[in-house]
Parts: sequence; structure tokens; C-alpha cells
Amino acid sequence: MIELHDISKVYGVAETSSTVLKNINITIKEGEFVAIMGPSGSGKSTLLNILGTLDVPSSGQYSFFDTDITSLTKDQRSLFRRYVLGFIFQGFNLLKKTTALDNVEMPLIYLGVKAKEREERAYTALKAVGLEERAHYEPSKLSGGQQQRVAIARAIVTNPKVLIADEPTGNLDSQRSHEIMEILQEFNKNGITIIMVTHESDIAAYASRVLHVRDGIIEKEEINAH
Repeated sequence: MIELHDISKVYGVAETSSTVLKNINITIKEGEFVAIMGPSGSGKSTLLNILGTLDVPSSGQYSFFDTDITSLTKDQRSLFRRYVLGFIFQGFNLLKKTTALDNVEMPLIYLGVKAKEREERAYTALKAVGLEERAHYEPSKLSGGQQQRVAIARAIVTNPKVLIADEPTGNLDSQRSHEIMEILQEFNKNGITIIMVTHESDIAAYASRVLHVRDGIIEKEEINAH
């Protein structure tokens, strides 16, 4: 599904340049749940941003099925994100004075989905994360765990092929973190490919495979038995 071939990322030029990723080669199969771990400055966030097309590599090739992502224009990458990817961030990124339902509907507006269908799909997504009874609550009336559930519902409402999760439990306590991971694991079992960055080994344990990044290279790879 996803192939990274000799992906490198360099910031700056000449003497001020810094190589963040060095000839990364990764294959991710459809339906996999892959966690990326590594210390601060290891390149894991840059790698996730390239996978999510939020950043572009300095060299190498990124293929998604038969599409060469590295050859796409900025606008084409934007459309790719809109139709193929869903994003979950550490900071929730919810609109404050807007209900959970309206927050989840937001990506569907950009897809041109009509109002009635938007509401139905958003409600279905909230139900999938166990928050249908909080559909008309604003984020300030929800706990951190509930806000992250809304963010997950927003990420899945477009029926993405891949979920990109950047420290999805970083702002949550241990109990809420595991509740969120169980939800993500269930979506993965239903066929959604998940690529997640985390610095916590107990969170990475929910993934089927863990890539350890250090100094811009894949240092080692682990397979988790579930």
C-alpha cells in the first residue's frame, strides 16, 4: 500500500544544513497498524509528516498503491489528504464554540457533502466512538478523553484509507489513553490502516509493528503479537 524508497530529508543549505532522515525504506501493508517511536530529534515526526504529505522529502520516492506521491503538486497533495487520509493530533484541534457534531461535520463540508448527509455521517462517527449522547456539547463541556474521541470521529467521518495519529494520547491520563487506543485498535480491526507516532511503549504495544527511529534511520523493527 505504502512504499518509501530511500527517503531523505535535509533542512537548510550548505554549512547550515541538517539531515533529519537518511535513506529511509519502509513498506506498510493495507490494514496494518504501525507505531513509530524514537527520542526527541530522532526524525520520527518528520517521517510522519512525510507519510501524511504535510511535508515533502528532499530525495527518494513515496508511493501509495500506484500513485507517486513525490511527484504531486501542493494542490494535489492537499486533495490526497482530504480524500485518503484522516488525522488525529495530540492537541485535539477542535473548534471551541462549536458542538461536537459540527466539529465532526467539518471535513465533509470541504468534500461538498450536503447538510443532511453530513449530519447523518457525523452522528454515525460519534456513535462509533461512543459519544452520540454528547453530540450537542461544546468541547469545553467535554473531558480530554471525550475531546479526543470527537477528534477521532472527525478523522474517520470521511472514511479514510489511512489514519495518521501524532501522539494521540499525549494529553491524556493512563486510563483515558488506553480507552482511546482500544478505539483505534477496533478501527484497525475493521480495516483502517493506522500510522502512529508515540513515545510510550505501552501505547506502541497496541500496534502490530513498531519502527524505532534514531538519528534519522530505522534502528530496529519489532512485531507485536496480539
